[in-house]
Amino acid sequence: MSSLRTLGEGRLLVCAGRRKGRGGEKVTLVLAHRGMSTTQRENTLAAFAAARHVGADGVELDVRRTADGALVVHHDPALDDGSPLSALRASELPAWLPTLEAALEECRGLVVDAEVKNLVTEPGFDPEEAAARQTAALVARMGMVGSAFVSSFSMTAIDAAREAEPSVRTAWLTLAAYDQADALALAAARGHAAVQPSHEAVTPELVAATHRRGLALHAWTVDDPARIRYVADCGADAVITNRPDVALDALGRRR
Repeated sequence: MSSLRTLGEGRLLVCAGRRKGRGGEKVTLVLAHRGMSTTQRENTLAAFAAARHVGADGVELDVRRTADGALVVHHDPALDDGSPLSALRASELPAWLPTLEAALEECRGLVVDAEVKNLVTEPGFDPEEAAARQTAALVARMGMVGSAFVSSFSMTAIDAAREAEPSVRTAWLTLAAYDQADALALAAARGHAAVQPSHEAVTPELVAATHRRGLALHAWTVDDPARIRYVADCGADAVITNRPDVALDALGRRR
């Protein structure tokens, strides 16, 4: 069973179904959704640095592919002016928009959840899932297999990532309306390391079932302190949140 570590004060160790802090207590990791997006532009190096500064255990970021095959970090399929990223070369992108390699380097020592974006309804859809394959290969090349996940709402994408680099852990994002038991069974059968349901779908029973299958559970995207505590009390391995500072306070972990 693979483990996931974050470095620094209060060193953490996470395995599927086992989360321990330095004193042996159970710990739910806090992953900053697109970085510290409440104070910095989301999915930027500044947002990732700010997430580290407030004490987040890691970050969630979004991965897309440009016309010339570069991996960049951006949530939407197009820039604010409507230009699709899939139609632009990396050299044509604004300076604030980082490459995935630069983002991973900025986040070294943190947990990184790299969500691959490649929906059939969006411009530049790639049925070969090159972005997922390249993301997994880059994580491995940068020596971040122990601290990163490749995730997606697309099972095809994470299957491609596993095929390209079996050492890299993969996670399936699901909506609250999914049959979570079926989703868990499918993720486990296909060899993925984690499921990432909407926080609205998280229950103690779902977390327990996930851990029995040897997978981790990361809940997205939860900002309400009471809900964060509930998800943690259910035994979730991580919460993905827009407010990592609030989440750390809610969990009594703010430094």
